[in-house]
Amino acid sequence: MRRRRNQVTIAAVAFALGLLVVVQLRTQASGAAFAGLSSQDLTVLVANLNARNDQLRREVATLDRELTTIDSNRRRGDASIDELRADLQRVRLYAGSEAASGAGVTIMIHGPIDGSAVEDLVNELRNAGAEAMAVAGIRLVPGVVAIGGPGRVTLDGRAVGDPVELDAIGPPDKLTGSLTRSGGLIAQLAATQPGVSVEVTPVDRLVVPATDRDLVPANGHPRL
Repeated sequence: MRRRRNQVTIAAVAFALGLLVVVQLRTQASGAAFAGLSSQDLTVLVANLNARNDQLRREVATLDRELTTIDSNRRRGDASIDELRADLQRVRLYAGSEAASGAGVTIMIHGPIDGSAVEDLVNELRNAGAEAMAVAGIRLVPGVVAIGGPGRVTLDGRAVGDPVELDAIGPPDKLTGSLTRSGGLIAQLAATQPGVSVEVTPVDRLVVPATDRDLVPANGHPRL
């Protein structure tokens, strides 16, 4: 048994020595191969290596440029999405499906005003640059009209009471000037409806609620 174990040990040592000899011979052969090259061959070899390195550098530069372009496109894409979202928000605000806030005027109407006079005030404010309006907390959108006789004004089927509050978001100076100018609508109302008084107050910030109406058209469709 001991003899067999010694034979295995000797075989393992011989294998390790043989492996070291093979590695040494290959290393020497490689060195000898380079040593056998002429200076011209070595120059060509170095030139080829330099050319390959230059090619790899160009590929790296190209990939860097592509990465920069992709990143720039992504950033522009994000900006475009943000712009689209902002545009959508503005459309929803003008349509009345979103609440609006900003500077404007608050108008308090006392007395038995009729629906047509309220509509005249609304149209005057709209022509002066009002961007969003509400009467008695009801957002004015297409289809919402003030109707009724003196002291019995209703809006979208709801009575507005007395006084009537009209809120309008827009440039306060223009809205105020349009209503209070000499010979303007308030002066006309004072002449035609003497029991009605109108007070206009510019405000730095007011909130106009969103409409609770369904704004999806029943018959109209986008023209593509």
